[in-house]
Amino acid sequence: MKPKLLKVSTDAECSFSVRHETVPSNHNRWHYHEEVEIVYFKKGCGTQFIGDHISRFMSGDIVIVGANLPHYWRFDDQYVDPYGHTPADITVVHFSENFWGDKFLQLAENKVIKIMLEKARRGLLLFDGNREEVAGLMTKMVDSQGSLRVMLLLKILMAITNCKQVRALSSIGFKYDYKQEENDRINAIYEYSLANFRSRIQLDEIADIAHICPNSFCRYFKSRTKKTYSQFLIEIKVGNACKLLIENKLSIKQLCMESGFNSFSSFHKYFKKITGKSPAIYKNEYIQHAKITNMSTLVQISA
Repeated sequence: MKPKLLKVSTDAECSFSVRHETVPSNHNRWHYHEEVEIVYFKKGCGTQFIGDHISRFMSGDIVIVGANLPHYWRFDDQYVDPYGHTPADITVVHFSENFWGDKFLQLAENKVIKIMLEKARRGLLLFDGNREEVAGLMTKMVDSQGSLRVMLLLKILMAITNCKQVRALSSIGFKYDYKQEENDRINAIYEYSLANFRSRIQLDEIADIAHICPNSFCRYFKSRTKKTYSQFLIEIKVGNACKLLIENKLSIKQLCMESGFNSFSSFHKYFKKITGKSPAIYKNEYIQHAKITNMSTLVQISA
C-alpha cells in the first residue's frame, strides 16, 4: 500500500509553499511528501485518510500532517464541481522542517516546536481557541511576502504548540514502508468503497478491485491498515451519517438506512463506538457549536 511521493512545488523566490483554493481537486491521491502540511478548511467537508485514521473533516477544521505521513483529502462532490454553487475555501501551507537551516529547531527556544512537529508525524487535529488564531494567521500569510511570511509561519507553529486540545489521528504504530506497485491498489479500494458503501460490498467484489484473490484480501487489508475491511466500511458509514446529521434534512432513522446500515440498533451501536456520542447528542452539539460560531462572526463583523 505504498503511497505516492508528491513533489511540492514552490516559487523560485519562496522557501515554502502557501496556497489558497476554492475548487479543490478530488484527484489528489493517497500520497506523502517530505514537507509538513498545515491545512485550514475554512469551508469544505469530506472524508480524510491520515495514516491508518479515517474520519470526516468539517468546515473550520485545521489539521497538521507531519513529514512523510501518507494522507488523502476526499472532498464531498459539491465542493469539487467547478460549476457548482458550493465553493470551498482552503488554505494550505507546505514547508520543510529544515528550510530555515539544520540548527534552527535545535535551539533551546524552539524545543517545543520541535516536539510538536514530531507529534505531527501522526497527524494532529486542533480543537481549542488557538484554532481561530492559527486560521487568521494562515489567511494573512496568503498575501504576505518576504520575511513576514517566515514570521507568520513561526507564529502559526507557536500557536499550534500552545493549543491545549489537540488530537493525534494516526496510531502510533502505523508504518508505510510498502512496495511502489501498491499505490494504485489502495486508491482503487478507497474510491470503490466510498462510491459503494451504501450497498453490501461482497468480498470477491472488492478483492477483484484490488486484484487479489478473496482468500488473501482480508489478511492483506488488515496487514496494511491495522483494521479489518468491515471496520473500515463502518467508519465510512458513520462518517456519512455525521454528514447527514449536520445537514439536518433526514430523520435519524432515515439517515441510518441512507448510510448503509441495515438496522437502527447496529447504527446506534457503531455510531457511539466511533464518535463517543449518540446520533442525537452529536447533532445537538453541532447545532450549538454552529450558533456560537455564527454569533462570533457577527460580533467580529460589527466590530
